[in-house]
Amino acid sequence: MLDYSFKLDFQVRDYECDMQGIVNNSVYQNYLEHTRHEFLKTIGIDFAEVTRRKIHLVVIRSELDYKYPLRSGDSFWVGLNLQQVSRIRFAFLQDLYRYPDNRLILNARIIGTAMNEKGRPKLPPEIEKALGRRSKNTNIV
Repeated sequence: MLDYSFKLDFQVRDYECDMQGIVNNSVYQNYLEHTRHEFLKTIGIDFAEVTRRKIHLVVIRSELDYKYPLRSGDSFWVGLNLQQVSRIRFAFLQDLYRYPDNRLILNARIIGTAMNEKGRPKLPPEIEKALGRRSKNTNIV
């Protein structure tokens, strides 16, 4: 188990399970997205405010490795680390663990970027700061 810069607790709800009684594979994407949004809030990035400024934070690639299923009522947590991938891309490294045994359920690597209203890459200063970069104009024409 890694050290994570952010952790968020969850509990599986009945309606998230499929006919086999396990969490549907698509539901994990919701858990991961909610964790990313909550993380962004804690570092001062308001997703809605960034969007109002016509900067769109987008996922461009998702890699999920399912290790073990969750079932209704299971409690679990998602750990997250942010990593710079390139000048205009960043990755959310996310792992999901079940309580109380901390069994690994899922590994995920979600690649994102930000675009301006014309669809061109543009990292907002808040993202640059989170990545440890000095704020500067990052328009790419």
